[in-house]
Amino acid sequence: MCLYSVSEYDRIVLRGSRTLDGLADADEVTIWEKHRKGIMSIHIWAPEIHCIEDKWFIYFAAGNKDDIWAIRPYVLACTGDDPLKDSWMELGQMQAADDFSFKDFSLDMTVFQNRGIWYCVWAEKVSEGKKISNLYIAEMESPSKLSTPHVLLTSPDYDWERVDFWVNEGPALLRHDDMLYLTYSASATGECYCMGMLSIPEDGELLNPRAWKKERVPVVKTDWKKGILGPGHNSFTKAEDGKGDIMVYHARQYDEIDGDLLYDPNRHVYRMRIEWDKEGRPVFNFENNF
Repeated sequence: MCLYSVSEYDRIVLRGSRTLDGLADADEVTIWEKHRKGIMSIHIWAPEIHCIEDKWFIYFAAGNKDDIWAIRPYVLACTGDDPLKDSWMELGQMQAADDFSFKDFSLDMTVFQNRGIWYCVWAEKVSEGKKISNLYIAEMESPSKLSTPHVLLTSPDYDWERVDFWVNEGPALLRHDDMLYLTYSASATGECYCMGMLSIPEDGELLNPRAWKKERVPVVKTDWKKGILGPGHNSFTKAEDGKGDIMVYHARQYDEIDGDLLYDPNRHVYRMRIEWDKEGRPVFNFENNF
């Protein structure tokens, strides 16, 4: 199954297929539409679907027509076992366990389980004026509620994370052997958009930001020769034979954009087979696109 932001930013759609290739021609099912007013009425962005304790949930970001940049994370729950056929119910905004989370522009929420504990990672802006987008992490009490205060996981520290805007967003988790790798997107969404990466042993202190290793340089960035510009927000899946990991990400094939980058709809989906080096670390190579 896959879901994605539609160019109108007004609904959530889902496709199902037994193969990655089949998703391109699979029927698109609209499972939820934006509200006419109030919260969840504009900028329906970055949906993710997750199975938690045999139940399906979707995490997405949305704004308010009366305050279009009041973006917050919301949760949907499937009422049955078939995400494509059964109805979905709103669980509202993700509930915080502190007085600070989700008070400002918050989006790109992802969740994962490690050693029996569910974790939530998301991007949220802080400060005044030209705000900074950081990544935060917290443990979860339920699919729609956090159980711990948020912890600042990473800020845009390096020059390649600060082009036009200071941004860390779009987290995605990749697990390999006894390690966890968290990719994320950085900078504005044009040609400068790129991916960084954090890593930690699976038995590490996930709520301790100093236990994570942050890469000094981007792990995926624009390649002009191959015509892949601004590779960014991604997710991971397994190859259909169960052997090997695949990264699905979006990028543009051009750099000249009229108007606001956020409203340019022509970001194409790419797939990349992931290799592993001798130290067991992921290698992201455009030669492995397919």
